Amino acid sequence: MSAFTITRSAFIPAPPEQIFPHINSFHNWTSWSPWEDLDPTLERAYSGPESGVGAQYAWQGNRKVGSGRMEIVESTEPSRVALRLEFLKPWKAVNPTSFTLEPQSGGTRVTWTMTGENRGVAQIFALFMNMDKMVGKDFEKGLARLSQVATTV
Repeated sequence: MSAFTITRSAFIPAPPEQIFPHINSFHNWTSWSPWEDLDPTLERAYSGPESGVGAQYAWQGNRKVGSGRMEIVESTEPSRVALRLEFLKPWKAVNPTSFTLEPQSGGTRVTWTMTGENRGVAQIFALFMNMDKMVGKDFEKGLARLSQVATTV
């Protein structure tokens, strides 16, 4: 097994209170998620509360997005959201994921982190592909979109 951590940060010129709702509700992810463009026919299902701890989101899509589910397991307004991210296809994996929002002069530093272990097929895939470079680009794209959404009034 090979453990990995993928982390990206971005400065968003908005207070944490303005950014937090976009992360804390999966219903809002469609406006900024970097994976929304990969499958126009993506099937989504929401369950649990609208936002915060217990909110759940499941997806099923083409081979580019696969299928899986997420659940918010920690929500500390306006500074942190932690998720249990479970991929079902193209391979099974559970990746703890978190967002931290730190106030800074003129805005907020948002940090998106995902951890996990490459096992089975994913371990073989990791020999040829750099997870940090591959997923890190998606995180960067998502943070840029989150900035646009959070700063548009």
